[in-house]
Amino acid sequence: MLAGLFFYLFAAVLVASAFMVIAARNPVHSVLFLILAFVNASGLFVLMGAEFLAMILVVVYVGAVAVLFLFVVMMLDVDFVALRQGFLQYLPVGVLIGLVVLAELFMVIGAWTLGGTAPKTITAPIPAGITNAEALGRVLYTQYVYFFQLSGLVLLVAMIGAIVLTLSHRTGVKRQDPGAQSARTPETAIEVVKVKTGEGV
Repeated sequence: MLAGLFFYLFAAVLVASAFMVIAARNPVHSVLFLILAFVNASGLFVLMGAEFLAMILVVVYVGAVAVLFLFVVMMLDVDFVALRQGFLQYLPVGVLIGLVVLAELFMVIGAWTLGGTAPKTITAPIPAGITNAEALGRVLYTQYVYFFQLSGLVLLVAMIGAIVLTLSHRTGVKRQDPGAQSARTPETAIEVVKVKTGEGV
């Protein structure tokens, strides 16, 4: 009874906050509603016994992605009113693309079937004495260890690529040179200027 009550509570807040993400006029409010949606989705994962997914959702998405979106929106100070001026101009193209994507989803769902061993695998219980996170760790680091390492390598390359693409050296901007700073001596760091009396510097 209590679990069902919490399920409906989390689900209702999740749907409402997800709707407010696209309905809020202020982009900062949209990001805050997105964080609320992530937190309620993690609550649903806890109710289903998937505490590892709930932890990942809070740590990765709420703690990193959503907060990063919030900081980017606040720091860039984008004029969203100017961006919305040409919205009606591209509305027919957007509707056409949305209908194509919807048709593709229906085609995929209609042709999707479960394998013969899938129901047994889905309903197989977690071995006694270990948690959900430990069971996932055993699968990731034994059966899918190469795919797991490959995904980490892809993320590393993506991070390096993003840094390289956004790194720009502007002229006229003072930058630190740690090598030159470490190699300085008192003779090069201090300049003694002898000023004659009454003349100033």
